[in-house]
Amino acid sequence: MSTVDVRAPFLPIQFNLNGKSVELNARAGSRLLDVLREEGHLFGVKEGCGEGECGACTVMIDGQVACSCITLAQTVEGCDVTTVEGLPGRVGRDVHPVQHHFIQEMGTQCGFCTPGMVLSAVALLEDNPAATREEILDGISGNLCRCTGYVKIVDAIERAQAELTR
Repeated sequence: MSTVDVRAPFLPIQFNLNGKSVELNARAGSRLLDVLREEGHLFGVKEGCGEGECGACTVMIDGQVACSCITLAQTVEGCDVTTVEGLPGRVGRDVHPVQHHFIQEMGTQCGFCTPGMVLSAVALLEDNPAATREEILDGISGNLCRCTGYVKIVDAIERAQAELTR
């Protein structure tokens, strides 16, 4: 939970959000998580632990995964921020291949961790298209799922990997 002083002034932050230039207002000391949800109306970004431990709030900042619950909003000035809502689809699909295969492999249960898990998987596959199963497990190690045993999640990532490298 945010502990920002409600008397702090709102400051504009300019950055690229899901491929579009935006200016959002944030109080000094605001978390990126809160600004994305409250000002950006992007609800795929979830708060789980509020301490950067669970990965539910994962976003990509300049192509690198980051926990938005421990990222000060002002630090993304001029950056490229991607949330799950901004992942590009493929021809004939409205969703990214990682999202598609999460659905096909039933890699979700309650779905709370899914946006962060998907973004971590996308970043991993962009950085390491030939990731091994062990590297995939390591790549999503910052994302906790309380419902699954991770097998279907890793299977989904491997399937997406195969599609993306065709």
